[in-house]
Amino acid sequence: MPSQFFGLNIAYTGLLASNAALNTTSNNIANVHTEGYSRQQVTQQASNALRVFQTYGCAGAGVETLSIERVRDEFYDGRYWDNNAKVGEYGQKYYYMQQIESYFDDNGKNAGFKTVFNQFITTGLQELMKDPNDPTKKSQFVGYAGALAEYFNSVAGNLEKVQKDANQEIKVKIDEINSLAGEIATLNKQINTIELSGMKANELRDRRALLLDQLSEIVNVEVKEIPVVDRNNPDRETGANRFIVRIAGGQVLVDDSDYNELECVSREPYEKVHQTDIDGLYDVYWKDGQKFNLYNGALGGALKGLVELRDGNNGENFSGKVTGVGMDANGHDTVTVEVGKDFLTDLNKCNLTDQGGVINLGNQEFYFDSWEYSVTYDDNGKAVYSYTFTLSDSEKNDSRVTNDRIGKLASVGESLSYQGVPYYMSQMNEWMRTFSQKLNDIFTSGFASDGQKGVMMFTSGLASTDGQYEFPSGGRYDLYTYEAYQAQVEELKKKNLQPRVDQLKADYLAANPGATEEEALEAAWNAITPAEEAAALAQAKADAKLTIKPGDDTYFQMTAKNVEILDALEMDPSRLATRYDAADGVEQNDLLEDVKDLATDRDKMCFRGSSASEFLQCILGDVALNAQRANIFYQSFRDIAGTIDTQRISISGVDEDEEAVNLVKYQNGYNLASKMIQTLTEVYDRLILQTGV
Repeated sequence: MPSQFFGLNIAYTGLLASNAALNTTSNNIANVHTEGYSRQQVTQQASNALRVFQTYGCAGAGVETLSIERVRDEFYDGRYWDNNAKVGEYGQKYYYMQQIESYFDDNGKNAGFKTVFNQFITTGLQELMKDPNDPTKKSQFVGYAGALAEYFNSVAGNLEKVQKDANQEIKVKIDEINSLAGEIATLNKQINTIELSGMKANELRDRRALLLDQLSEIVNVEVKEIPVVDRNNPDRETGANRFIVRIAGGQVLVDDSDYNELECVSREPYEKVHQTDIDGLYDVYWKDGQKFNLYNGALGGALKGLVELRDGNNGENFSGKVTGVGMDANGHDTVTVEVGKDFLTDLNKCNLTDQGGVINLGNQEFYFDSWEYSVTYDDNGKAVYSYTFTLSDSEKNDSRVTNDRIGKLASVGESLSYQGVPYYMSQMNEWMRTFSQKLNDIFTSGFASDGQKGVMMFTSGLASTDGQYEFPSGGRYDLYTYEAYQAQVEELKKKNLQPRVDQLKADYLAANPGATEEEALEAAWNAITPAEEAAALAQAKADAKLTIKPGDDTYFQMTAKNVEILDALEMDPSRLATRYDAADGVEQNDLLEDVKDLATDRDKMCFRGSSASEFLQCILGDVALNAQRANIFYQSFRDIAGTIDTQRISISGVDEDEEAVNLVKYQNGYNLASKMIQTLTEVYDRLILQTGV
């Protein structure tokens, strides 16, 4: 049976419960504007009743205050983190695509492609056509051509800055990931230390969730919390938890109080992927040396947006099938890769690194020092294109390439479907190479006013000296037709048969002392057997091809960044050709008519199905579409983030009106408990002082 003072103990528990509720309400009100704070509430339950062995059974023993817990729904946290990764990704894309769009835009305030090209073709060319012999107009026309080259130089330089900025921001984001990971690991340790004693580390958990909000905008985040079990007593709740944070598709960043750091490592010049890449692009590694895959499809967040902007090639990375392995004269392994995609078969479109790199052969990586491009033809007259890579020595490659690589897929770099800086650089290179090629062909096939042979207009500067490339026709794969291939085969066949012919000729002269050289030579050729001729033909077909190396004097050397006017023409514009026939008068301008047609006639120059003058529409269309798409997705995912956050706040946020109601409610509870104690005090006073002896 409970004592006479049992009621006082019950009132006391009510007083404690109301006091705890009032303090919690006060804490909620104080943190109403604290970012990331979750509303807290007191968890109470009735105390275990006492058996009193009376007819009414048990007597209530008051209230127990179990804990003060934060009100939070982890489901909405997960949804918010997933969506926040998209906000970060498209926010970065939108920011940088706006910059790229401004570089290509031609709005009248800045001289864009349309303005510069129209000055070159419309203003300069038309004035020159009126008087092809006028040196002033020739000089003006060459000046407009120089402005076109400078436009491409300028845009290429600006795109390099974008790539550099994105690259630097990748490092900033990696540093942020490391900082957040370290703080989360520290919080995990503090939370477990507190919760092992049975209390809840509410504020620390809020801080951790806020850090995860920030981390989720940088990279995709997955979180898992596993209760720590006492092996000796599995049913006992220890209060500790193992908190694991994974990023980029399951890679562990934080595991309880431990975390893995990332670091950025600059690529060496021989590790480039694209010809137009700037030096020092970062690859990311874990501190233990394992490579962090920046091209993981599950990467997400601002990091994914930056990587796609920096390296996006619209899926146009080098790829093909290994058709042979061998060894060069210096003992280095070689790998021949047959290709079929037009951005690889057409060197004007090719953006493959020319400084060495890393090639993946059937999921095995090798460093290569150089490559050469080859064109040959099969028996059906179909062109066959291939690249032969010369692999680096044992200092870079741990193993030799073997025949088991034949038939496997070969690739350089990653295929990123996004149209980033390498894509736009490649598009500008393609247009400039193709246009220069066609234009130079016209000018070099004609004559200047003084009857001298015309010179080319556009070229590019040598990297090592002050000279310029001459672009001879010998390196023109577009001139290597099936007819040219057949002529080369026939020449090689004769070359292969020549030693046998010389021997037969000598034998004939020895057997016929009175024979002439011509008779002996004819007899020697007639003595060649069909088998010998077939063998020589087969060898000729195997050897016949056009081979171009990146360092050769070809249009592959020309990029939007280094295109310039031929020095000889810039110094003496009178050398500009204006007519095809040197015998024509100086007023003849038939060559200039072809230059005019080159700008608008798709049959003479076609760029992505458009004429040369429509370059801006093609590129600006890509840029505007990507910028608009990034903006739409950014706004959409940002709105969704706001909606999800509103749902989170509706559960975990502090409502001032609700807390005001709670304040009155718990105040009344406290007053009633106090009144109960006062009442019992009077009862005990009567019982003790006014009854008994």
